[in-house]
Amino acid sequence: MDAPSKIGDRSTSDVVVRLRTLEGRDEWIYCHSDILVEKSKYFADRLSDNWPTCQILDSRNCVEVYCQELDFDHHVNVLRLFYVVIDGSVDDLWNGVKNALGVLQVGIQLGCPQIVTACVNYLEAVPWEESEEEEILRIIPGMGSEVEPILARLQPVNLSAIRGIFISTLRFALSSPPSLMNDLKSSAQEQLEYMVTEDDDSPLLIADDDIKSEVKDCVGRLFSRFNNLLEVYLCEPAESFDEAEKMTLFQSYLADFSWACQLLSKLEIMRVLVNSWVDASDKIVAIMQSSPTVEMIGIKLKVVEVVAKVLESIGYGTVILLTTKRLHMVKIWLPFVRITKPLIDSVMTSDDDSLEFKIDGELWQSLESTFVSIILALPSVNQAEILTEWLENEHIRYPDLTEAFEVWCYRSKVANRRLALIEGGHCAL
Repeated sequence: MDAPSKIGDRSTSDVVVRLRTLEGRDEWIYCHSDILVEKSKYFADRLSDNWPTCQILDSRNCVEVYCQELDFDHHVNVLRLFYVVIDGSVDDLWNGVKNALGVLQVGIQLGCPQIVTACVNYLEAVPWEESEEEEILRIIPGMGSEVEPILARLQPVNLSAIRGIFISTLRFALSSPPSLMNDLKSSAQEQLEYMVTEDDDSPLLIADDDIKSEVKDCVGRLFSRFNNLLEVYLCEPAESFDEAEKMTLFQSYLADFSWACQLLSKLEIMRVLVNSWVDASDKIVAIMQSSPTVEMIGIKLKVVEVVAKVLESIGYGTVILLTTKRLHMVKIWLPFVRITKPLIDSVMTSDDDSLEFKIDGELWQSLESTFVSIILALPSVNQAEILTEWLENEHIRYPDLTEAFEVWCYRSKVANRRLALIEGGHCAL
């Protein structure tokens, strides 16, 4: 049996492939016509009797191939692969994604179906780095149906699949998994927000009534578990449960509520959380007041974060509540906030390493502005009651209700005249 031909074997070669570039690079590669014709349509055409001219070089047929300098090595690799059995039994022929892309391009140019198929199978299966993915997106589209499998992982997903993964992720993100899974839960929450956020691209999912209903149900179940924990705090003796475990769970629920506020705001269904928080506010404050421990200070900080988002929805009209409920929220949370802020500030001042107690100063400012907004929307007699209590309180500096006080004074002073003018106008009509 004849020994297999080898690329570059001048003694058995009957054809020279002359690779040339515009920059002057010129390389002779000794090959075998039977292999070139079998593996490449381009070479089959060039070496056929139908080709009009045939060059001779070193007493052999010569096929000149011009290429760009960047593609030179890929052309050499393709010629070498002609001499390799590509049957799927060897996976390390390609030396990475970038090289495989170069070989694929040359393989298509030279009409090499076996090499093209092998490159496609490789590129479709291996992981890509971000830069490689961008290169694939630049090169592959428009190369034909034979390379389409490479792009399978980048194709848009149908709406049903998107809805399915959104709902599954949502249920996990609000399911209160064990603390060991906090990183997974945080990642799930981040991706849910990303899916419904409009940035340079449209949202991946536009929430319809069914999606909003699912979100409401998940938040409702989260609040149900939270209410059960509140009952444990209020009703069961301290020695009947693990205090540390209970506080960890409490903080986890509050962190979930804080995140849920962001999602609910994007979906314009903040009411579902606001209503539940209003109903639970008395219990939450009662528990906060009964536990002065350092661990509870961390929980109080989380409570402040959620309260700020809830009150913001109320204060700026995102969620419409009856006067009695708005008044109740001010009366219960204003004293809590004015006492909690100096407590948190003192911990931060005394312990510079207490990162868990650090809070954005803008949050306190935003909360103060929200209280002013809510108070100014209450009946004037309720405003007077709140402002009187504020002026007599030792924590008058925060929240600073000066703006509300000034507006109340102005409205009260001109009230009779303004209303008289309105009534006079009605009588004239």
